[in-house]
Amino acid sequence: MSRLLAHFALVLSILLLTAPFLTPQAVFAQGKAYRVGPTDVLTLTIYAGGEKQAEVDMTVSAQGGISVPFIGVTRAAGLTPSELEARITGPLAEDYFVDPRVSIRVKEYHSLHYYISGAVKGPGLYETTTEVSLLELIAKAGGLQPECGDLAYIMTMPTEEGNGNRMPAKVDLKSLLEQGDMSANVMLESGDVVYIPLQRSLDLAESKVYVEGEVKNPGMYEHHPGLTAMNACIMAGGFAEFAAPNRTRIIRKQGDELEIIKINLNQVKDGKIPDVELQPGDRIHVPETWL
Repeated sequence: MSRLLAHFALVLSILLLTAPFLTPQAVFAQGKAYRVGPTDVLTLTIYAGGEKQAEVDMTVSAQGGISVPFIGVTRAAGLTPSELEARITGPLAEDYFVDPRVSIRVKEYHSLHYYISGAVKGPGLYETTTEVSLLELIAKAGGLQPECGDLAYIMTMPTEEGNGNRMPAKVDLKSLLEQGDMSANVMLESGDVVYIPLQRSLDLAESKVYVEGEVKNPGMYEHHPGLTAMNACIMAGGFAEFAAPNRTRIIRKQGDELEIIKINLNQVKDGKIPDVELQPGDRIHVPETWL
């Protein structure tokens, strides 16, 4: 994989050289406009009659709302700053001010986060101030390990809109890095989980692990060093619609005894707890939700 790493280093150097010349606005122009999310901190300024009428910092609630002076709770999550400005301006103009101007600035970004694991130097949860591509996230994670494989798996976690029903996407890293196919450098969605397996070879395939329950493709999968519970679930197609990842169990045989390891894969995805590295013969069970 030294050749693949060399190509990654070349692409990374290009990103680092061009990054200083890109403003946040330019970065967003290449992808999608930033949309406000829960726990983001916004600065709201209201002008009217040639004077500043109010300026406040507001934290977006877990439900996606903010408390706006004069008009009360307003939904913010899912809107761009300009869309939110328009939503606030209407009620202010109707009931409070003549020709008001509203300015929304994102003071602290907290809703953009991505989890990466596997053959990277710094696996874990990463918060960003802009949406990132696959290559940018790999760069933030310190780059690829020498034993990395040719594929990256991208799993989109379930949301209220149901996008978790998609199968994990596979990206050909060799095509991206060696052949320069930048169409494979996909833009990631906040909450995405990226897994880059170790290089698949017979000398690494010690045994199998078993994934069962509420995953899309339950079955037997090749074990290799570094494989974790979350990674195995990604290889099994991701979580099914009624899965309860927070109650995942790992059943491990220790001699004549069975060890049950409880793990909350939702907290793993959020970077709150470490993942569990699997052993050959482990069985991962993802139960059905109680709701």
